[in-house]
Amino acid sequence: MATHSHDNIDWDAHLQRLREADELNAPETAELVARLLRADDRTVLEIGAGAGGTAAAFAAALGDTGGEVVVVDTAPELLAAAAERAGSVSDRVAVHVVQADAAADGLAEAVAQTGAPTQADLVFAAFVVHHLPDQLAGLRRLAQLVRPGGQLAIVEFGLPTRVLPDDLGIGEPGLEARLISAHDQWFRRMRAEMDGSVRMPVGWGTALAEAGLTGVRSWSYLVDRPAPLDALGRSAVLRRLQLLRRHAEEFVDQDDLRTLDELLDEGGEHYVGNRDDVYFLATHTVHVGVRESAGDPA
Repeated sequence: MATHSHDNIDWDAHLQRLREADELNAPETAELVARLLRADDRTVLEIGAGAGGTAAAFAAALGDTGGEVVVVDTAPELLAAAAERAGSVSDRVAVHVVQADAAADGLAEAVAQTGAPTQADLVFAAFVVHHLPDQLAGLRRLAQLVRPGGQLAIVEFGLPTRVLPDDLGIGEPGLEARLISAHDQWFRRMRAEMDGSVRMPVGWGTALAEAGLTGVRSWSYLVDRPAPLDALGRSAVLRRLQLLRRHAEEFVDQDDLRTLDELLDEGGEHYVGNRDDVYFLATHTVHVGVRESAGDPA
């Protein structure tokens, strides 16, 4: 039975897409993990399983010292995939999976019931918090899972991902910018219609501070795959355009939809998978704060 998150997305259905994204992002993920983990860190709790690529990277980084990786998600197939992938990395790292909702007040209790560590040296959530109805409450909930002196790190989108040249030779130039605008409109409506949605009118760094964390810092990194792309990069471009197509119907005109459909038509003369000028450029931003007090965050 499909398990939908608060944004009404069946994440289990996206397992293969998430696996391909893990492969594409593997070098940057390894660098991020190395930057976040401190010498004495032994426990990591990841919110949002994905396909297990990040959990596996944490397990690999802890392989020499030993440790524990806890993965929390509502999607059972994603949890199974993450457990299999991360669990195969090192016999010195214990991998726990917890089927629980990061938007639920009983999150800490759900983790405790599995026998997994209830507080971690590092709590990590990539592209998850923006899916929670009350994002600030979600950050406070995640902060409760951080041990005193530990860190909460979230990754959220920086600049919009770009994959297309401005003039494609079909349709009007600037298609991608219009599709990005349409996606932004869809996202705003999705959040407004989400049950229990609460606006968060501050930036992520300020939100972490309001969740009771100190020493908040942020930085961005690129996932840069220039043209011409290999097969993995072309697949990432197609996934990106397919995502934009799903959310474009109500927000762009019919001419743009026809152009996009031509780009996605594998048998057509304008199929984007046959172009040598597409690329993949994404900017992601990391926000990290420290829990200094043994008490609950404010």
